[in-house]
Amino acid sequence: EEGKNQETGVITTRSILESFTESQEVRGLIGNLKGAFGDLVTRETIVEKFVGIMDKYQEQPHLLDRHLEWMLTLLLDIIQDNGSPPPLVHLAFKFLYIITKVRGYKAFLPLFPHEVRDLQPVLDMLVDQNPRDPETWETRYMLLLWLSMICLIPFDLARFDGNISEEEHTRVPTMDRILTVAKCYLAVSDKARDAAAVLVSKFIVRPDVKQKRMADFLDWTLSMLSKSSFQSMEGTVVMNGMLQALAQLFKHAKREDCLPYAATVLECLDNCKLSESNQMVLRKLGMKLVQRLGLTFVKPKVAKWRYQRGCRSLAANLQAQGSVVQSQMTTVAANEADDEEEYDIPGEIENVVEQLLVGLKDKDTIVRWSAAKGLVLTKTCLCSKISFQETDNAWHGGCLALAELGRRGLLLPSRISDVVPVILRALTYDEKRGACSVGSNVRDAACYVCWAFARAYDPAELIPFINQISSALIIAAVFDRDVNCRRAASAAFQENVGRQGTFPHGIDILTAADYFAVGNRVNCYLTISVYIAGFPQYTQPMIDHLVNMKINHWDSVIRELSTKALHNLTPRAPEYMANVVLPRLLPLSVGTDLHTRHGAILACAEITHALCKLAEENNRSITHYFDEKSLEGLKQIHEEVCSNRQLYRGLGGELMRPAVCTLIEKLSLSKMPFRGDPVIAGWQWLINDSLRGLTLASSAARQHIKESAVSALAALCNEYYINEKGEADPALQDELVTKYVSELQNTEEMVRCGFSCALGALPRFLLKGRLQQVLEGLKQVTLISPGNVSFAEARRDALIAIAKVCQTAGVKGEGSQEEYVCKDNIVQIYATLLNAVTDYTTDSRGDVGGWVREAAMRSLMEVTLLLVQNKAELIDANICKQIMCCVAQQSAEKIDKFRAHAGSVFLTLLHFDHPPIPHIPHREELERIFPRSEKETLNWNAASEAFPRITQLLALPAYQYSVLLGLSVSVGGLTETTLRYSAQSLFDYMKKIQNDSSALESFCDTLLKVFEDNLRNDRVSVPLLTMLDQMLANGCFDTFTMQENHPFPVKLFTLCKEEIKRSKDIRKLRSSIGVFCGLIQFQGDMREKVFFQLFLLLCHPFPIIRKTTASQVYEMLITYSDVVDPAIMDLVLNILSDTNW
Repeated sequence: EEGKNQETGVITTRSILESFTESQEVRGLIGNLKGAFGDLVTRETIVEKFVGIMDKYQEQPHLLDRHLEWMLTLLLDIIQDNGSPPPLVHLAFKFLYIITKVRGYKAFLPLFPHEVRDLQPVLDMLVDQNPRDPETWETRYMLLLWLSMICLIPFDLARFDGNISEEEHTRVPTMDRILTVAKCYLAVSDKARDAAAVLVSKFIVRPDVKQKRMADFLDWTLSMLSKSSFQSMEGTVVMNGMLQALAQLFKHAKREDCLPYAATVLECLDNCKLSESNQMVLRKLGMKLVQRLGLTFVKPKVAKWRYQRGCRSLAANLQAQGSVVQSQMTTVAANEADDEEEYDIPGEIENVVEQLLVGLKDKDTIVRWSAAKGLVLTKTCLCSKISFQETDNAWHGGCLALAELGRRGLLLPSRISDVVPVILRALTYDEKRGACSVGSNVRDAACYVCWAFARAYDPAELIPFINQISSALIIAAVFDRDVNCRRAASAAFQENVGRQGTFPHGIDILTAADYFAVGNRVNCYLTISVYIAGFPQYTQPMIDHLVNMKINHWDSVIRELSTKALHNLTPRAPEYMANVVLPRLLPLSVGTDLHTRHGAILACAEITHALCKLAEENNRSITHYFDEKSLEGLKQIHEEVCSNRQLYRGLGGELMRPAVCTLIEKLSLSKMPFRGDPVIAGWQWLINDSLRGLTLASSAARQHIKESAVSALAALCNEYYINEKGEADPALQDELVTKYVSELQNTEEMVRCGFSCALGALPRFLLKGRLQQVLEGLKQVTLISPGNVSFAEARRDALIAIAKVCQTAGVKGEGSQEEYVCKDNIVQIYATLLNAVTDYTTDSRGDVGGWVREAAMRSLMEVTLLLVQNKAELIDANICKQIMCCVAQQSAEKIDKFRAHAGSVFLTLLHFDHPPIPHIPHREELERIFPRSEKETLNWNAASEAFPRITQLLALPAYQYSVLLGLSVSVGGLTETTLRYSAQSLFDYMKKIQNDSSALESFCDTLLKVFEDNLRNDRVSVPLLTMLDQMLANGCFDTFTMQENHPFPVKLFTLCKEEIKRSKDIRKLRSSIGVFCGLIQFQGDMREKVFFQLFLLLCHPFPIIRKTTASQVYEMLITYSDVVDPAIMDLVLNILSDTNW
């Protein structure tokens, strides 16, 4: 999407891999560990390379499965080798962790050896670790996971202890050693804490440990939870570990083992008040533990009332008998519900459900998601209604819960009628919050509900709601502001079409509104919506949604897109628009809410214009769609906004002015019967006042107000200011043109901009007899005077207006200069435009003159093409040469944007052939340099493509001066890319002409002419000195070094000396030092003068100049050693290098 309609979307690229192609490289890396672990750099390189390989498989980790065993074997060989030093062992464990991170420990862990003999070595290795060492956490993490696997051995741990005699008091049983280690690591802050929780969940549930240690362990965890506070970092770390351990334990342990302790754990969890914590992870772990406690309280039964989804095959759903089979299965399941055994629901379950419902409102999505899954897992029915007063977080959590209930078949079909209204409300949920809104996550979750229901329910169950759901999903897929919601709605619609097969016109719509098509918002609003509205089921819901929810949206871009969409949808339902929508909008257009008023005015304008075009196409009168009340309502909008409400003032006026101007434009284009009505004068006042008040508007709104007012003026004049003879009323013409021309000399720049554009928009009958007055007024705006140097935008708009006025007036060679572009005024027009191409004004905004030059080049092109197509004789050879040379100079300059524009204009003029532009100098050579086939492909923005072409114009005498002037600024500039490619292209050209004395002489004469013409013009002279320095250093003038007192270096020295005379510009002075040092290579009397100039610079008041001069003179003497007597060379060099300049 472009401009202001651009939105942020997620664009992802995925590399689809077929196999683990780096297996041999990984084998080599693991094999090199023993030889590389000692060197830090080598070790880090190997690790970085291994991480890079593994990370490629994050999205397809299953490709590693065939290779996990040999990688594990190689690494364990290093770990279990008694001769491996600790750093090597830690490195091997780091590799194991990287593999685990990619594949997941659940898939990787069973491959670890877990025999009886592995217990003691692994446990001893783990005990020997330092829990606080930040460099070896991967080792501790993997050892804990490994130990959790070994703990599954089916032997009583007491057998590992042998006979502990009474004297051996220091020996600790294996069971206690493991438990001590686990407790230690549950309180650390690194990744080992997660592995310790896994170890606990596997270890405590062992039959022998469960009997002896489970109660003690739970007491310890609850006491740690009670003593810790989430308001301190240490307390947060401890609580995290305890909650993980409890959640894992209640997940893996049997219900009957956990039930005696569940109530105590729940009470302790209540006392912790985790919902008040600002730590998202603690709240999420609290939700996980609550849901596990809920599952412990509820008897584990598969509910007979659960909806039987039956066959989930898409092919089966396409068969007619599938619905019958599913219906029978549903009936059987419902009948079996009578046989359900009754049992009491524990009282604690109410507390569990309450906490989960509170979790649905949490501010973090991950907590809400956990709470939603918890509600479903406890098989507890969610309240069928979500209060419309709830926050967006509650809406989001509720939608997630509904989706999970539906996906798992826990929401009975009888409840669908209660749920559908909630889903429909959630699909359009958008609550204003400050300057923006919230609700995109709610709408996304609602799409997930629709997606889940499509997979869960029989088509017969959803039939009563199909039209509502399908329309809501279409509206979300086409009109939602956020790209992720549009794509989610499209995916849900596609799932329903495939699974249910009952959505009206589902396949046809999917081809137009698929996942990728809805990624572009403008395309959705203006194109896809029109196609879908062609199906009658969706037309009215789409229009109603735009009118009710989008024209009053907080985002002005959405409001404007919605009104344009209504314009495009009008032919689909013209009667509905005229009889229902328009009467509904008219009161809103003069209402109190700013956003609603703005959207309603624009909607009235667009719908009116669309209805009038429709009436004209069908040869009907306007009154076919508009009654007197509607016409009067449209006419009164400006009066209500202006006189009665005074709504054009302030920030609200920045929306109202362009909106009403758009209304004026559309009503004028619709040829509304308002000719002679007083409302026309009111409209003209608004246009004039908007242009005159541009200075008062914010910088963001000015352009939009100006464009809207100018468009409205053009339409208004064309419809209401022309009489039956096609002429304007002389008095009105005189008043309008004179007023607009006089405003061109306003002291405010924005006023000049506005009225320049307004003059450019006037129709021909208003310019007739006034053309010279208008052109002269616009010409004065383009001139730079001391009081308007910074008025670059005004000069830009005046130049654009000149071209538009010329196009409107037309060309007539022998015609009057008051009516046509003719031989009497064409010279003046071209002089104005060519003069503007030399505008290099700069201010705090940068090169603002570039805007003027860009507009001047565009206007030159438009006027030239206008002349060549109507009266080519008016273009003489001199003017054509000036145009091409000016544009060529801009094509060689340093700013990419302006160079690209100039290049485009240059090639358009060169290759235009309807008919060809006459008198272009060196046309044949230019067409060889710039072939027609490369007109569209040549990238002028890229310095690497542009400069090798443009420097070839140096060989053409007509262009040499202009191109060299442009190149001087580029080669001597500061932008590295531009400097590199422009300089290289120039040096390549110089090498080519080294043996052509006439070409070299011509180039040098032109170079000196450029220097002389721009003496003391710092914009050119400073980069020119830098360019000369580079050219001298690169031997571009070596041919002249053999001749004594050659005129080129002599003249160059004189110009350089004159340029820096009394200058305090450090950059200029430093550039001149390089040139003087380069000139020393030329023979003759000038050498002495150069040395004298350098000695003066060695005595300069600025230290940086003295230091730079000494440094460059030192290098120059080493390079050109013959210029100084060898007897004193060492002394000179010592003075230059040793002196503190």
